[in-house]
Amino acid sequence: MASASNPNRNTNPTGTPAVKTGKYKEFISCQPFYFNGTEGGVDLIRWFERTESVFSRSRCAKENKVTFSTGTLTDDALSWWNA
Repeated sequence: MASASNPNRNTNPTGTPAVKTGKYKEFISCQPFYFNGTEGGVDLIRWFERTESVFSRSRCAKENKVTFSTGTLTDDALSWWNA
């Protein structure tokens, strides 16, 4: 118990450790798939699955998922989203 008298010891830890959540840079570095809207239903489902996988690998925060995933829409899909 010699360390119990250490004046540098933190006796009052606060909160829980912060978990670093992924930023857009990490999301893009995981090479997400792009969707243009002309591929059809099966490819849309595959895009959903692949995007969820990228979210997991990049530690994407829940509040960023819509913003990040809509950044992968192109052509017709992007026009639909913006409408």
